[in-house]
Amino acid sequence: MAKFPCVTSAPGESVAPRDVPVRRVLKAYEQIADQLRELITTGRLVPGERLPNEATLARQFGVSRATVRESLRVLSAQNLVRTAKGAGGGSYVTLPSVDHISEFLRSNFNLMTASQDVSLEDLLEARMLLEVPAARLAAARRTEEDLAHLQATIPEELLSLSVTDQFSFNKNFHSTVLEACGNKLLYVSAQPIFSVLQRALQRSHLSTAFHRSIDESHRRIVAAIAAGDADDAEREMREHLEHLRPEYERTWRLAQSEREKL
Repeated sequence: MAKFPCVTSAPGESVAPRDVPVRRVLKAYEQIADQLRELITTGRLVPGERLPNEATLARQFGVSRATVRESLRVLSAQNLVRTAKGAGGGSYVTLPSVDHISEFLRSNFNLMTASQDVSLEDLLEARMLLEVPAARLAAARRTEEDLAHLQATIPEELLSLSVTDQFSFNKNFHSTVLEACGNKLLYVSAQPIFSVLQRALQRSHLSTAFHRSIDESHRRIVAAIAAGDADDAEREMREHLEHLRPEYERTWRLAQSEREKL
């Protein structure tokens, strides 16, 4: 928060107060976006509802159409408004989906990782804090449908799979555990972290034996979840993530070495 500087003056002159907090004055398009966002998030504007056209909004807010257009761009970037063209065109209210938020976070995590603002240890620690409790919750909350989906994420014929397919099964397994835990915030938070780590690990050459050990670990986690044993599910997930750590560290070092050569 900005503050006024100390100001000295001659006798009789007014002096600005010292350390008076000030707030940045929002631009017109930011104020309009804030008002529309509040109407959407409080339910006064519902998903699917069509907003007035730009000319009407500009008249209501007392600004130019260009200012309204910029406000709508801000809301569109936040997936609160979608714009359609044609006879039924216009701006419609929407709300971010779980997948949209997850993808947004993943993209930003990728950028932060590339700029080395986020370390491997940050990612591994966050994953441990999110996925271990998720496994515990899944053991208490899973449905028969969840169990069927979990079983389907473990391949039966590992040797017949390509590397891409193997990683796809692995990703689906962890995503399904997160879904089965019944907490969407855990799902949204953990997905992008896993995706960033998975992308890094795909650059390595994992042996068939290592992939087989991953699948065996997944089967133990599923067995604990199926049995409703929260303690066992938590322990198995923690051991599984620790088992993956050395390979992540090796891959991360190789990636750093390659960047330094550029």
